[in-house]
Amino acid sequence: MAPPETGLTLIACGALARELLAITAQFPDGQVDLTCLPASWHNHPERIVPGLRRKVAALRRKGRRVAVVYGDCGTGGEIDTFLEAENVARIPGPHCYEMYLQQPDFDDEMERELGTFFLTDYMVRHFERIIMQGMGLRQYPQLRDLYFGNYTRVLYIAQTEDPALARKARAAADELGLEYQYRFAGFGRLTPWVTDMVAANMQGD
Repeated sequence: MAPPETGLTLIACGALARELLAITAQFPDGQVDLTCLPASWHNHPERIVPGLRRKVAALRRKGRRVAVVYGDCGTGGEIDTFLEAENVARIPGPHCYEMYLQQPDFDDEMERELGTFFLTDYMVRHFERIIMQGMGLRQYPQLRDLYFGNYTRVLYIAQTEDPALARKARAAADELGLEYQYRFAGFGRLTPWVTDMVAANMQGD
C-alpha cells in the first residue's frame, strides 16, 4: 500500500463529489483522496484555473500526486493548457456529464438528438438553484426560450436508481418545456479511470 505522502489526490468539481467519494472509499486508506472546488464555479469559469493552480501547488508541497476530474467547463481550453504544463492527468472529455457515459454511449446519444440537455443526479437535486434561480428563469420566464429554444429533450443520465429523483427530473423537463427521457448510467467511466490513476500512482508512473 502506498504511504500517505505518495498517495494520489483527485481535484474535482464539487458537482462530482458524491460519486467520487463513493469510488475513493473503495480503496485502502492513503491510496487516494479527494478535494473539490466549488460546483458554482461553472458560472464563473475564470476562477477554475487559478483554483486548480493553488490546489496543485499545495498538494505537491505535501508530496501528493495529483489528477484532475473536470471537463473543460467553459474555460476555452485553459484547464488543459495549465495541466499539460504541470504534467497533471485529466479525465478525458469536455463535459462533466460525459464522464457518466462510456464514449460510444455518449456519441450515440448526441447523434440521436443534438438538442439534448443532460441532467445528472447533482443537477436534478439542485435544479431550482442552478437553473431556475441561477439562470434567472424563475424571475424572467421569457429567458427560457432564449436559453433552451434549441433544445428538444432532457436526458436524465442517472447515477442512482432513485424514483424520487426521476420524478424531479421529469418535473424539470416540464419546467423547460422539453421531452423527458431517462437512462441509468451509474458512475460511467469515473470508476475505471480512478482505478487506472491509482494503479499508475502505485507503480510510480
